[in-house]
Amino acid sequence: GSLLIVVVSSLVAGQALALQLARELAGSGAKGQLGHFMVVSVVRALGPVLVGMVVASRMSPGITAELGAMRSSDQIDALVAFGSDPIKRLVVPRLIALLIALPCLVILGDALAIMGGGLVGQQYHLTWETYMNGVLKYLTPKNILVGMIKPFVFALMIAIVACWKGFAAAGGAKGVGVATTESVVISAVGILVTDGICTRLVFRLLHW
Repeated sequence: GSLLIVVVSSLVAGQALALQLARELAGSGAKGQLGHFMVVSVVRALGPVLVGMVVASRMSPGITAELGAMRSSDQIDALVAFGSDPIKRLVVPRLIALLIALPCLVILGDALAIMGGGLVGQQYHLTWETYMNGVLKYLTPKNILVGMIKPFVFALMIAIVACWKGFAAAGGAKGVGVATTESVVISAVGILVTDGICTRLVFRLLHW
């Protein structure tokens, strides 16, 4: 369900970012550096955060609502009564799914955003070859590391928050609705906070 949203939002966001960068770079005669700035902006920051927000807004309320409904109808209590561990049965599969899906979506989103930047670059008479040379030159292991650590952290946080609010939902349909809203808000704010923390930690580890 998140794939189409990621495709559209990443392509459009990449074009919007490239349009802003290209105008400034063209004014200073450095439009050939567009690929460089797109890689740094998209791979390190924009891609993981944008895709994380999309997945959080799509998956977090779904997980919370599903688990909240199970809590309200005593299905979770029934699992415990039959000797099943609700964490293993309900939380772990969702966590694993997010840990696999979110990094894959980030890779796809980064690629589309950079592609969108190349399309904008052509409008400023920047050849595709020049643009891609700049992209590949700065698509270094360190830049990739900064961007690919984040989706795993985001996935872990989204799963924990969504499952926590789902298990804690009380008060019937109204309580599930409140828990769903809180889940989305906490996940969205958490992504922004953890993005800053991850960036600082990785920069320290890489001695940047």
